[in-house]
Amino acid sequence: MKFLKVFALLIAGIIATGCAATQSSSPANDGIHKLVIQVSSKDPLTQKIALNNAANVLKAYGPGEVMVEIVAYGPGLSILTKKSKLAKRVKSMAFNEDLTFSACNNTMKKIMKKKGKMPKLTKGVKIVPAGVTRIIELHEKGYAYVRP
Repeated sequence: MKFLKVFALLIAGIIATGCAATQSSSPANDGIHKLVIQVSSKDPLTQKIALNNAANVLKAYGPGEVMVEIVAYGPGLSILTKKSKLAKRVKSMAFNEDLTFSACNNTMKKIMKKKGKMPKLTKGVKIVPAGVTRIIELHEKGYAYVRP
């Protein structure tokens, strides 16, 4: 009788392990490293660190091995504008196929309301409806999160 209980527990463990292995091969764990970097500060040093983080991760994993998205909103949107001191660097990085720059449309609308014109974004930057919801969506897709 003890043998049957031990055998049943052993089978249950094997089944549970099989289920766990199936879950670990979900789309969020497809072998590609994924990172979202939040930029919500206008501090130039913080913005520079965000770009450095992205560059270092891209270099560490190499082409096709990682997807990085920098999401900027609130005061952090300034990093993605043509007036930014980092605009040349953003522009040069924006055409890396493993890196995406996303600007929050909610922030852009607030700037429009306040200043009467939309901010001019650096070439290669895409607009997302809302920065925070974009971060949530990426997290749900298995992206790691960094906020410098």
